[in-house]
Amino acid sequence: MNRIRHRLEELNITLPEAPRPVAAYVPAVRSGDLIFVAGQIPFSGGELISAGSVPSAVSVDQAASAARQCALNGLAAAAALLSGDLDRISRIVRLDVFVASDAGFHDQATVANGASELLRDVFGEAGLHVRAAVGCIGLPLNATVMVEMVVEAP
Repeated sequence: MNRIRHRLEELNITLPEAPRPVAAYVPAVRSGDLIFVAGQIPFSGGELISAGSVPSAVSVDQAASAARQCALNGLAAAAALLSGDLDRISRIVRLDVFVASDAGFHDQATVANGASELLRDVFGEAGLHVRAAVGCIGLPLNATVMVEMVVEAP
């Protein structure tokens, strides 16, 4: 019990409160053993911490850090659905990472690594997942990045 919370402490990571939706949706839904987490943007402490396109407004490293925050927010949304028990997550199945990108920017995968590496560090082999990293012209609230997750929690 509390293996994942302990791992977060070892990594000096504090799981945030689950962000509240910014539109008409719920943060996470369970269907069978899968939890689908809605797109999370880089909120921290109720504030958007990264806005604008990569690389003109936000560097690749800053965007990767924002993707990491999105993944933490996704874990918080899943934890809220699981009564706080992250140990019930047996596998991170899929990430979809959307990056607000300038024309000609093609390094979305490096930005997405911010989220992927966090989940690997927290969950070990169970944190390895399939992924899409997609460039787009804009995201809600002018966020730099948005991450959707699918996790398995029997």
